[in-house]
This record gives sequence, structure tokens and C-alpha cells, in this order.
Amino acid sequence: MSRTRPRTPFRTAAVAGTAVLAAALTACSGGSGTADDGAAKPETRISVNLTGKQAKAGEPVRVTLAEGRLKQVTVTDSRGATLQGAVSADGRSWTSTRTAAPGTGYTVEARDADGGTAKADFATAAPEKVNKLSLAPGKNATVGVGQPLSIVFDHPVKNKAAVEKQLKVTTSDNTQGSWGWMQDWSGKDRVDWRPREYWKAGTKVTLKAELNGVDSGPGGWFVRDYTTGMTIGRNQLVKVDLDNHRLKLLRDGRQVRDIPMSGGTPGGDKASWRGKTVLMSKEGTINMRSETVGLGDAYDKMVDSSMRLTWSGMYAHAAPWNAAYFGSANKSSGCIGMSDSDAKWVYDQVQVGDPFEVTGDDAKGTQALNNGYGEWNLSWADWQAKSALR
Repeated sequence: MSRTRPRTPFRTAAVAGTAVLAAALTACSGGSGTADDGAAKPETRISVNLTGKQAKAGEPVRVTLAEGRLKQVTVTDSRGATLQGAVSADGRSWTSTRTAAPGTGYTVEARDADGGTAKADFATAAPEKVNKLSLAPGKNATVGVGQPLSIVFDHPVKNKAAVEKQLKVTTSDNTQGSWGWMQDWSGKDRVDWRPREYWKAGTKVTLKAELNGVDSGPGGWFVRDYTTGMTIGRNQLVKVDLDNHRLKLLRDGRQVRDIPMSGGTPGGDKASWRGKTVLMSKEGTINMRSETVGLGDAYDKMVDSSMRLTWSGMYAHAAPWNAAYFGSANKSSGCIGMSDSDAKWVYDQVQVGDPFEVTGDDAKGTQALNNGYGEWNLSWADWQAKSALR
């Protein structure tokens, strides 16, 4: 009968800035702790690159075995999550695929090919500043074919490439897309992911922002991961022709309805924006005041069936006060106005994320990239160029 060789207690020592654990990595097969010739088996040492209670965050964890081959390494943080990693081809070392997060304790457990084990602990220094973010659309939302994934950061992101590398998008049909950086309308850093073309109906989309342990620069560290997902709904879009004063809803490429409307008064600040925009939100009945969009005290109205198209205040909505101009002239203060019944019908049909393609000469220019979701106004090549990884 074989008996288990007694394990030698661990010793911890500081060697050239590396925590070294000296432990007899004892095989599970029998033996007395000596080699076949009766000599004592030499201790096997493992070292961990991060040490103490104030270790540097943002570094991968590296575990090295002095002799023999590593079989398995588990690195667990103080919340019970594990860092994934891989053993090197020669079996002498293991490196985590993610970096150590700030303000976190870690436990390292190593097992060698002979069944011996060793353990180490370290903790990283707390961050001086934490960066957070907000995600759009909301989790598990069903959206239209123009909806991008959008991330707005609380603080500036200097290390854009490092952040973008950790933003993982997967789709149910391998949709091609790219991230693009911009300054949000709010002035904060923002990055959006849009497909090359409009989404296909039914596509499932998942974003995993694996940012825990990533340094954004002076804006601070990320100290958690984020996950969101969305499903692409009906294939539909809205075409707005400012020159002919018509709004058309198309579904699966077929026109469903053609509605007379009145756009923004041309020739000044009250003109509408042209370009491809995306329905940002369905806001129902809201109070619209002209001073909030820089138009003085021209109006202060409760407006029904309000559908936001830009941050600057361009909506599609009911505008019964402009009924005399529907289908014949653009006389609004910048929005797309329709009758009460037509606006309610459109409101009931559209989805957040539906594209609104606005064309015509009666416009004050093309919607800006960050004024809502203006990325569809860029060519695919120009959009790709906004990635930090290009």
C-alpha cells in the first residue's frame, strides 16, 4: 500500500520584487519525502509577479514554476470571480488574460503535474479615481435596424485603444461592424458600434464591456465589467422628403403609408436637419419651449406623439396648429409636424432605433455625428477610421 508523502509548510520570501512561495509540491503517489536514492527531494518554488497589499493594478498575473510543469492555476478575487489564463507551452508559467483590478484582493492557487499545490495572496492598491459609463439602448431592448450600441463615459478616456480592445460585440448572424469614437452632445467621451449596413431583423446582439482593471487615463480606472444586449425588431424605416412635404413609412422595403407633413421653415435656424438619423425615444406628450433650443420665446406648447430625432430638439410630432401647411410648405420651428391622427399612427408604428432618412434642399445642413445618432451619415470607411484600433 502506498502512503501520502507529508507536505512541507509554505515559506514566503521577497526575491527581487517577486513573491516566492517555497513549498514541497508533493505527489499523491506514496513515498517518504526522499528521492529513490534516499536523498531529500529539493523544494519546488513558484513565484507571483504581484506582491504585498499595494500591488500595481492593470498588470496581468504571472505565476512561474522553478522546476517541473504547471498543470493548473486558479486566481480568485475577493468577490469570488476568477481570472482566466493559460499555461505556457513549456509548462513553466501561467499568465492571466485579464489584468488585476485596482482595490482588489487575489488568491493564487497552483497545482503541478505531479499533484503538488501551492498558494499565494496579494492585493492591489485602491484607485485614486474611478471611471463609470452608461449604455444605450437599455438591456434586452427590442430596437429598430438603425440602432447603434452606444457608451458614454463619466470621465475622459485617454487610453481609447486599451478600452476599445475590451469591448466585445457578438451577434447571432456575424454582423460586420466597427466602433467609432466621438465627443457626445453632453461633452463627454462616447464610443458607438454600428454595423456596416442597417441590421437585419431578428438579429441578437450582446455587448460585454470587460473593463474591470482597465486604466482609462487621468479619467480613472474601471472597477467592474458591463453587459447589455438587444434584439433587432421589424425591418422598417421612415423617409422624410422636405421638398415635397411627405413622410413615408416603409416596412420590409414596401411602403406602408404616405403622410403629408410640414418641416422646418427654410432659410435660418428654424430649418430641419437633413441626413440619416435614428429615432432616439418615444416621449408621448411633452412641453416644448423654444428658449430651450435657442429660438427665444417663439412657442411654449404641450405636444402630442413626440418622437425625438436629435439632442438639439428635432422631433417628429403632432402639430395641428400647422394644418394649413401639411403637404404644401415647411413652416415649423425645425420639427416634422403632422396631423394628430397621422402623428399618432406613426408613433404607434415606429420603434426606437428606426432610421429616419431626411432629404431635401429645405434644410440647414446635415445632422452632426453626435447630435443623437448621426453615424449613418458617414461612409463605412470614414466610420471605421473613427476606431482607436485602426
